[in-house]
Amino acid sequence: MVDRDGPEKRGRLSRPLVLGAAVALVDREGLAALTMRRLAAELGVESMALYRYTPGKEALLDGLIEAYFTEINDWLRTNAASGSPEPGWRLELRRIARAFAVAAHAHPEILPLVATRPLSVPMARRPVPVLRLTEHILAVLGRAGFDDATALTVYRTFVAWNLGCLLVDKRQVVDNPEEPDPVLRLGLHRLPAAEYPRLRALVPRLAEFDDEREMLAGLDSLLDGMPQPAPDAFYGGGNS
Repeated sequence: MVDRDGPEKRGRLSRPLVLGAAVALVDREGLAALTMRRLAAELGVESMALYRYTPGKEALLDGLIEAYFTEINDWLRTNAASGSPEPGWRLELRRIARAFAVAAHAHPEILPLVATRPLSVPMARRPVPVLRLTEHILAVLGRAGFDDATALTVYRTFVAWNLGCLLVDKRQVVDNPEEPDPVLRLGLHRLPAAEYPRLRALVPRLAEFDDEREMLAGLDSLLDGMPQPAPDAFYGGGNS
């Protein structure tokens, strides 16, 4: 039943409130649960009240991406880079990678949308927080001394690696969360040991996978293999 004294009537309904409720609903029940009608019920308003803030389901999906990257940008603003002997641009990329991991841990149900939704939206129509983070990464690489072509290569490699690592971790669905034995928890006891000996042998490592540690270690290896800017061009880091 719609609350006639809900946020819209009290003048408190806003785009951040609508998107926050959408994120909370998806976090709790998954992406399939998100509809305009269900979101309106969560907010205690009529469905039509939402169209002032998001014109439909497709725009609402873009809104989830907007909220997700807003959290990443907010995290970067409030978590300053710590001292490190690394070149500034590498330190900043590691910091951004950590922000990606924090958001993925908080909103695992939205992560697949983050990886796929931009493919259906032209660059210029992507949410502002996405564009701002992209601009920041490219600016960091530019100030580090990378030429344009190399900066784009580093950027694409960085984003692909981060999303790939996080998706692999978050898509590993646990078969029985209450089961302490890793073989049973992951459901790998269903696989014949004679046919899948390596999978069964690696169960402890699969169960104890630290996505952020693995992601940063792999990122370091990838960046080691990339062309490097001149030492005197290193950028000192920090979020612009």
